[in-house]
Amino acid sequence: MRLFQIAIITAMIMGGLSSCSAQNRDSSPELQTISASEADSLKGNLDRANESIDRSRRTAITDAVARVAPAIVGINVTEVREVRGVDPWSAFESDPFFQEFMDMFPRRGSRTYRQELHGLGSGFIVSPDGYIITNDHVAGQATKVVVTTTDGKEHEATVIGTDRASDVALLKIDGENFPYLSIGNSDDVLVGEWAIALGNPFGLFDINAKPTVTVGVVSNTNVNLRPQEDRVYVGMIQTDAAISSGNSGGPLVNALGEVIGMNTVIYSTAQSYRGAGSIGIGFSVPIKRVMEIVDELKTNGKIDRDFWIGMNVGSIDNSIAKYLKLESTEGAVIVEVAPRSPATIAELEVGDVITEVNGAKVRTHEDFYFVVYDARVGDTLSLKVLRKGEVLEKKLTLTKRR
Repeated sequence: MRLFQIAIITAMIMGGLSSCSAQNRDSSPELQTISASEADSLKGNLDRANESIDRSRRTAITDAVARVAPAIVGINVTEVREVRGVDPWSAFESDPFFQEFMDMFPRRGSRTYRQELHGLGSGFIVSPDGYIITNDHVAGQATKVVVTTTDGKEHEATVIGTDRASDVALLKIDGENFPYLSIGNSDDVLVGEWAIALGNPFGLFDINAKPTVTVGVVSNTNVNLRPQEDRVYVGMIQTDAAISSGNSGGPLVNALGEVIGMNTVIYSTAQSYRGAGSIGIGFSVPIKRVMEIVDELKTNGKIDRDFWIGMNVGSIDNSIAKYLKLESTEGAVIVEVAPRSPATIAELEVGDVITEVNGAKVRTHEDFYFVVYDARVGDTLSLKVLRKGEVLEKKLTLTKRR
C-alpha cells in the first residue's frame, strides 16, 4: 500500500514538471491575480466563518451565567460562641497522691469564655433593594455578616430572619438597584436538564469578586434526606454540578437563568481542613420551598417551631411486627407517651402504629419526623393509626413547648 502511494505521488510530481516544461517552451510565466470583488468575497467568507465560531462559543449556558452572575454574593460570617473551659486538675481529684499538691494551689474551676469563629458561604440577591437568600447554617447564628458583591464592594448585612428546620436565612443590605435573580418553578424541574451552580467555594469569590460556575444536570428530584440536627431536607433537587464547601447558600439555576434551588448539602468522601469537595452528588432546597419560608421570615422574622408532641416513635423490626401481629414492618410505632401531653389529648397509645401523616405514607419513623420537624406551633397533624388490627384516625395538635 505504501509503495502504491509513493508511485502516485511520483507520477504527480513528474506530471507537474512536464507541464512546467511545456509552458516554458510555449510562453513566459504569468502571475495569477484576483479581482477586487473576489477579494471582498473571500474576506466576507472569512468574517462569516469567524462569526460562526464566535456564535458557537456562546450557548444557553454562557448566556444564563452572564445574566445570573452579577446577583451572586460571597458571604463572610463572624460568630461568637460561649465555650466552657475544663479545669486541668479535675482529672486528679480522686487521686490521693495529688490531693496534697492540689490543696496548696488555688483552684480556678471551669470557666466560660467567648470564642470568635469565622466562616464563609454564598448567597444571591432576590430584589433590587438588597434582600439576599442563604443557608441558616451559613449565617443563622452570626454576630456579624459581611456580603461582597461582584463590583468588589463590601456591605454589612442584617439578618432579617432565619429558620433552622428548613435551613433558610434572609439577609438585607442597604442600597438600591441591585441586580437580582428571576425565581423559577421548582415543581417544573426536569431530570436531565442543565443545572448551573454558582457560588463561593473555599472562598474563591474573595480573590476577584466573581462567582465560581459549575455545570451539570438535574440528577434527581423530590429526594428526602435523613433529618440532620433537626434540619428537614425534603423534596430536594439532586445535581452533579460540582458543589463544595463555601457553595452553601448559592443558587442552582436552569438554562434560562432562573433559580430552581439553593445549594445546601453534598455527599463527599474528600475532606480536608478547608472543607469537603465535590464527588458529583449535591442537593438543593427547591426554590418554591425557599420562597415560602422567606415570605414568613420577611413578615415575622422567624418561624415558631417551639412545639412538643409528647411522644416518641420508632421503626418496626421483625420482632416488633411479630409481637404486634403486623403484616409488614412498615410504619412508625409509638414507644412512649407523656402524661398530659398533646399525644395524650389525641388519645394515642404506646403500641399504636402510625401508617399515614397528613395523607403521606409512613414507612419508617423518619417519614413521620419529616412532617413533624417541618410543622409549626398550632398545626394539627392528621394521623392514620393501626391499633390491634383496627384502623383509627387521630388529630394531633402541636402545642407550644412548656
